Amino acid sequence: MTDTRPSYIIGAHRFEAEPLAPGLYVVATPIGNLGDITVRALATLAAAETVLCEDTRTSGKLMERFAIKTKLSPYHEHNAQKARPHILERLQQGATIALISDAGMPLVSDPGYRLVKEAVELGIPVTACPGPSAVLTGLALSGLPTDRFLFAGFVPQKQGERRRLFEEFAKLKATLIFFESPHRIIETLQDLAMALPGRAVAVTRELTKLHEEVLRGTASGIAEQLAARASVKGEITLLVGPPQEDEAVSDEDLDDAITQALASMPASKAASELAKRFNLNRQDIYQRILARKDGA
Repeated sequence: MTDTRPSYIIGAHRFEAEPLAPGLYVVATPIGNLGDITVRALATLAAAETVLCEDTRTSGKLMERFAIKTKLSPYHEHNAQKARPHILERLQQGATIALISDAGMPLVSDPGYRLVKEAVELGIPVTACPGPSAVLTGLALSGLPTDRFLFAGFVPQKQGERRRLFEEFAKLKATLIFFESPHRIIETLQDLAMALPGRAVAVTRELTKLHEEVLRGTASGIAEQLAARASVKGEITLLVGPPQEDEAVSDEDLDDAITQALASMPASKAASELAKRFNLNRQDIYQRILARKDGA
């Protein structure tokens, strides 16, 4: 007779999963190294009636590794609106459902937020099984201040939006954390160097995986390192240190910022914007702009 009780396997040992109370379980999964999965996460995934995931192929590898037989059901940005009412109905009827993402903690840059929000509003129990996170792992490795930080999700794809975002956070006294594509990281670092010159930066790549890498320095310096490579690959977490009390913009960085600003706005507005960004005297910057024009 086949044993159909929920279970999972670690190494050569099989463990039976204890039954779960009804509700929604938000379960963190590894960001690279499958060995980072927690025992509680394995037991929860094994005991759940259904596991909601972004990509059944990606999550299937995790389930297969630990011999978990629970049914996988896709829940991603393209089907979330249609699938959510049925999921919530099942939960109201007493189902035990687990929610995972392709990697890391669900709800961090994935569609799980609305599901949890609506479950809470309906009085459905929601439980979190914490674990790996690229945000906190990158922060721990960055060498940047950890006492206050802001995770701002993915960096905007358009250059103008990127620069405005960086300028918006310019005076925030916290380490900034972003996700970025390897195809745009060099451009993003170049924009960051213009918007927040002189800041300490860390680029973490392929965290917990075989080719894990952490580059520390300035945005312009790291951009030069990456530009010298044939290609840049892997999942990237970008971290930017907070402003320093004695932080001062160099003449070179200020001139670069003036050039950038004059490309999209008149001299008067450029002077006002740069004075605000770098905490400098507006009239001094305006005179610098006029001197440049006179010398052109």
